[in-house]
Amino acid sequence: MTATGGHSALVDRRAFLRMAGAAWVATLSARQAFALTRTDAVFASGYRDRNGRFGIAVLAEDGTIIDRTPLPARSHGMAFSPATGHLVAFARRPGTFALVIDRSGKAEPITIAAAEDRHFFGHGCFSPDGRLLYASENDFDANHGVIGLYDAHDGYRRIGEYPTYGIGTHDLSVSDDGSLLIAANGGIETHPDFGRTKLNLDHMEPSLALIDAATGALIERHTLPEKLRQLSTRHIDLDDKGRIWFACQYEGPRNDLPPLVGHFGKGEDLTFLSLPEETTIGLANYVGAIAVNRREGLVGLTSPNGGRFVVLDAGTGSVLREESVTNAAGIAAAPQGLAVSSYDGRFAGHREGVSWDQHIAGLMPRR
Repeated sequence: MTATGGHSALVDRRAFLRMAGAAWVATLSARQAFALTRTDAVFASGYRDRNGRFGIAVLAEDGTIIDRTPLPARSHGMAFSPATGHLVAFARRPGTFALVIDRSGKAEPITIAAAEDRHFFGHGCFSPDGRLLYASENDFDANHGVIGLYDAHDGYRRIGEYPTYGIGTHDLSVSDDGSLLIAANGGIETHPDFGRTKLNLDHMEPSLALIDAATGALIERHTLPEKLRQLSTRHIDLDDKGRIWFACQYEGPRNDLPPLVGHFGKGEDLTFLSLPEETTIGLANYVGAIAVNRREGLVGLTSPNGGRFVVLDAGTGSVLREESVTNAAGIAAAPQGLAVSSYDGRFAGHREGVSWDQHIAGLMPRR
């Protein structure tokens, strides 16, 4: 679900070109440079190629790969700073690396190694000014999530950590003014000694936490009702009103039909959407990614388990569009609508010889 055109989209592309700089553009092949000049938006996603090698790719809106950077292992989510042009790829849980890529080409990639007794949960975000990188991490021996703080002006030196006030922390975001951190605590206990095994499915503790970005103090913590204790709160995005949209993955019986998406704001209770039963069935108890297109008031969901792509009205929560997308993976706001990828290499109808990973990052300012 993508389209091109619109003055604001062209401004984003030109801003990206200014940020990237002539030196980087000069390294592109004729095909890559042509794709870059024709696109109205630029995205990034992790991938695995046909030889089993992992990397992060910059993509045009039509799905053409513009640039690739190799990674030592599989990545998961990404963080992008429009203020600095830095893109960070986080290792998939329980990985211990994050790679910082300077899109201007002025600096070599920086590898961040996880602190001792920590691993990355696969997500993070930048402060609005690009000075700090926040990463969701696991203090696995103490069994609680933390937010690693990294100074982007000092080689991404780790300068401290905040608690997330939950376990199994996954996605992480920040308010537009930089004052609040939002942590999606999936509630699932894991430990690297047991790989990706989920250790507490019979007593999960999912929650969503609002944290003071200046001090790390807890502002609000929202737990789920007892009947939804096996509903893992996984991914989040913010709309133009500052509401936090969250998407979930259910670890209970397959024939249950719990709500899978909702929203809340500071000082508000969680609101779960009552989607049509056929939509919930189609999502197969698993929303793999969520994205908000603020300008158009859209919320997009993808489910690899159900092979579904669903678009909601952010104002009413009603379903605007639903379609089958085999191996649906990432989703991100596009200049018009939403961009969707798949594990079998498709992006906006174009297919490359790679397997895209679960998330897409839009390399343009949040609007």
